[in-house]
Amino acid sequence: MNLSVQQLRQAHLVERVASVLRANELAGGDLELEITESAAMLNPEVAIEIFNALRNIGVELAIDDFGTGYSSLSYLKLLPIQRLKLDRTFVKDIETDPNDAAICSATIALAHALGIEVVAEGVETEAQRDYLLHREADIMQGFLFAKPMPAEAVPVFLNSPRAV
Repeated sequence: MNLSVQQLRQAHLVERVASVLRANELAGGDLELEITESAAMLNPEVAIEIFNALRNIGVELAIDDFGTGYSSLSYLKLLPIQRLKLDRTFVKDIETDPNDAAICSATIALAHALGIEVVAEGVETEAQRDYLLHREADIMQGFLFAKPMPAEAVPVFLNSPRAV
């Protein structure tokens, strides 16, 4: 689930998340919260404090749109995140732009060195998929795998053979 800047600023966010988890009989690991890199970097010290509290109740955390904001690597190492989502703006041209290819490769290597999984967003071609597989991106998402669909279509999709 996405976490907005406004929600990150709420005084009792962690208590509210814990309450919702209890009310729905969910473990913390059943929930992953995403916040954009730029939102987390608006006040990194506060984000780190809140993320640590969320991790203490078991919630999984991800930084979305990585590479589009103005983060400092010193903060990246302090954020208790499990996933870093590599923004599609870098993925879309990895076949033709050596700079984007280098950014993708370096980001994957850096994240893995810090023990963080990488989700590559916006994968639309087999060449992009192959490039990211070769660099060991952990998860890929994009139109190559599926177009957006209503919830009731998901079970049918998951139970059907796919060409990819």
